[in-house]
Amino acid sequence: MKLMYAPQSPFARKVRVAAIELGLDGEIELVLQAVAPARENADYASKVNPLRKIPALLLDDGRVLYDSTAICEYLDDLADGGRIVPAPGPDRWDVLTQHSLAQGMMEAAVLVRYETWLRPEQYRWPDYVEDQWDRIEAGLDWFEANAKELVGPVNITHIALGCLLGYLDFRWPDAGWRDNRPRLTNWSNWVARRDSFKQTEPKDS
Repeated sequence: MKLMYAPQSPFARKVRVAAIELGLDGEIELVLQAVAPARENADYASKVNPLRKIPALLLDDGRVLYDSTAICEYLDDLADGGRIVPAPGPDRWDVLTQHSLAQGMMEAAVLVRYETWLRPEQYRWPDYVEDQWDRIEAGLDWFEANAKELVGPVNITHIALGCLLGYLDFRWPDAGWRDNRPRLTNWSNWVARRDSFKQTEPKDS
């Protein structure tokens, strides 16, 4: 299998962390792929992902899987299932709902990055940036108030949230997301020490 990725992407990192947690990282070849809004990549669009997004997983039989959530579910199934995505039942829907929150926070963070870095300064929309930050802050407050949901074996929610927090530290080290969130801070310190997170720490190329 080949994973199209960039080391800065929290979504690609989510897949890489999942692969390590599931013991499948040795079966995946990492292939750097540059993608960004307004930067056409017709070859990638035609051969891999029409949306020109990463990550994408190229399977040995020629099929391609995208986005990060679908890939993580595939890897979980490959590892006999029920490890990072719970089997059918109440726990599954709780985890998937919480994962959607963490995933949405990652999406908001990447949109802030695009708006404040890629978009020409004269076209930037401060209110839009503030709205995305508000979504992130609201999500952080939810996880702080519901830190009990972060207890237990690592699942897809934990992986997505850990990648989001790592991305915030990577792109905005002075953002102060830890302020008044001691439980989330302690959990972040714990998850960052896991081998899967240490091996996939984001970095500029």
